[in-house]
Amino acid sequence: MAIKITDECINCGACEPECPNTAIYEASYEWKYSDGTSLSGDIILTNGNSANADLEQEPVSDEYYFIASNKCTECVGFHEEPQCAAVCPVDCCVPDEENKESEETLLGKQKFMHPEN
Repeated sequence: MAIKITDECINCGACEPECPNTAIYEASYEWKYSDGTSLSGDIILTNGNSANADLEQEPVSDEYYFIASNKCTECVGFHEEPQCAAVCPVDCCVPDEENKESEETLLGKQKFMHPEN
């Protein structure tokens, strides 16, 4: 499953540079699938949805840091545990129960965004 950032976030920014998928963004920031990945142009996401990797997407939150769940792999393929949760001083990076994915699915998503790894 993806990780989410709860409203307990203090906007310290410790999590953002730790994400190997560039899936963490500052509040109100428009994000792209291409940010920090190998994705570009029209793509079919691993969940079957289509998108343009280079188009800005709506921010998930305008109050605190957020995670773009379609880019989150819980650090599978990079680290043993989600790095955002490991560095968060207030423990607000938690499993997103609405976005449950198997380890195999998360690894597939990681390979989709970073085929060179």
